[in-house]
Amino acid sequence: MRSLYVSMQGCYVGLSQELLVVKQGQTVLQEVQLPLLEQVLIFGKSQVTTQAIRECLRRDIPIAYLSRMGFCYGRVMAIGRGYRQLARYQQQLSLMERLLMARQIVRAKILNGRTLLMRQARNRAVDGLDGVVQNLNYLADRALLVVDVESLLGVEGAAAASYFSAFAGCLNRSDFVFGGRVKRPPGNPVNAMLSFGYMVLWNHLLSLVEIQGLDPYYAFLHQDSERHPALASDIIEEFRAPIVDSLVLYLINQGMMSAVDDFEFRDGGCFLNESGRRKFLKTFLVRMEDRVRNDVGEDVPRWDLLMEQVRKIKRYVYDPSGGYKPYLIR
Repeated sequence: MRSLYVSMQGCYVGLSQELLVVKQGQTVLQEVQLPLLEQVLIFGKSQVTTQAIRECLRRDIPIAYLSRMGFCYGRVMAIGRGYRQLARYQQQLSLMERLLMARQIVRAKILNGRTLLMRQARNRAVDGLDGVVQNLNYLADRALLVVDVESLLGVEGAAAASYFSAFAGCLNRSDFVFGGRVKRPPGNPVNAMLSFGYMVLWNHLLSLVEIQGLDPYYAFLHQDSERHPALASDIIEEFRAPIVDSLVLYLINQGMMSAVDDFEFRDGGCFLNESGRRKFLKTFLVRMEDRVRNDVGEDVPRWDLLMEQVRKIKRYVYDPSGGYKPYLIR
C-alpha cells in the first residue's frame, strides 16, 4: 500500500477508471492505482474532483488537506473510520508497555543525532566531537535502563544538550551563529530554522497519526493533554536529526539562506520571513519527495518513512509483545 502526496501547487487530481491521475495543466505528473492506495495528502492549492473524492470514500481512502507548511486543515474520511476502537487499545497499554516504547523512541533520537554529527565530521573537523559521541552512546544505553518516564526525559534532555553543543561546529558560515537550542521564541536564524522545520514535520506527523486511526492525545513519552496531541511529539523525536537538522545544515552550509534577507526579528525573537519560508519549504518538499530504500528494500518517497513508523506504532498498540523497531539512520 502507498500514499499519494500532492505537494506541487496548482495540481488537479481526477479519476480515470481505476486510477487517480494528478495533472498540472495538461501535463500528467502521476497515476496511482486505487487498489494500491492507502491515503491522499494534498499540500496547498490543488484540487480534487468530486468523482475522485467519492471513489476514495467508497474505498475507505482518507484525503487530508494540509497547508504547504504541513498544518492539517482537515480530512475527508468515510463515515465508518475513526480512532475510537484503536484508542481503547492505546488506553489499555500498561505503564511498562508505554515505558518500553518510550525508551526505544529516546534511544533512537540520541543515536540518530550521533550519526548525523559523525556524518558532518567527514567534511569538516568538529571540536569536541569524540567526547560528545561517547556521551551520546552512554546516554543511548542509559535510556534502555531507566525505570520511569521522568528519568527518561532527563536522559533525553542531557543528550539534547550534548548534541547541540557539537551542532554549532557543523556550520561553516560565520554569519550563522549558534550557541545552543533556544525555543520560545527562537533567538537567532539557526534556531528559527530548527523551530520552523520541527513545526512543519510535527503537523505532518499529526495528520498521519489521525489518518491511521490512532488517538493523537494518548502518547508514550510526552505528557497526555486534551490540548496537546502528544503522540505526534513522540514520533517526531526519531526524525528531528535525520530530516530537520540535516536540512538546516544543508541550507546554511550550501549558502542557500541569507542571515540578513531571510529572517525578521520581532516579538523578542527571530523568525523566517516570507522569502525564508519559501526557500525552506521548497527544499524540504524536494527532499521529502526523494526516493529512499525502506526496510523491505523498496524505493519509496521519504514521506513514506514517516508513515511506516506510524504503522509500526499502530501494530505495537495492537500487539505490544511484538516490540517496536524505531527509525535509525546508518
